[in-house]
Amino acid sequence: MNWGKSIILVFVLFAGFIGTMVYRMTRERVDLVSDNYYQNEIDYQQHIDRVTNARTNDSVTMTYQADLERVVVVLPSDLRKGEINFYRPSDRQQDFRVAIPARHAIRQIISTKDLDKGIWRVQFTWSDGQREYYKEEQLFL
Repeated sequence: MNWGKSIILVFVLFAGFIGTMVYRMTRERVDLVSDNYYQNEIDYQQHIDRVTNARTNDSVTMTYQADLERVVVVLPSDLRKGEINFYRPSDRQQDFRVAIPARHAIRQIISTKDLDKGIWRVQFTWSDGQREYYKEEQLFL
C-alpha cells in the first residue's frame, strides 16, 4: 500500500468518525429549563420580589425524612394559595407539582417512594392574599 492510499484511508475513516458523532449528537435529547424561557425573563422582577418577601417571612420549612421516605413541608397559617414544584434538573419528564389547598393546613406531607435517587429542587410558591412568596431548597434523595 502506498502513501496516497493510506492518506485517503485516514481521511475516509476520519470523515466516518465525524459523521457518526454528528449523527449521535443530533439524536441526544436536550431539555430546556422552561419552554417559555423569554416570557420568564420578562417576569423575573416579580420573581425577585417574591424571593425578597420570602426572606422576611421564614415561616415555611422543609424537612426530608429519609427513613419514612417523605418530605414534610411546614406552611404558614395565613396561606391563601400555594404550590410546591419538584424540579429534576437531569430529566424534566420527572418534574411534578403539588397544589396546596387554600385550607389552613399547617403541614403538607409528600411521599418520595416513587422518586428517582439524585438531586431535586423543591420550589415553594405561595401567597397570603397580599404578597407573593418564593423559596427554593435542594433535596438529595
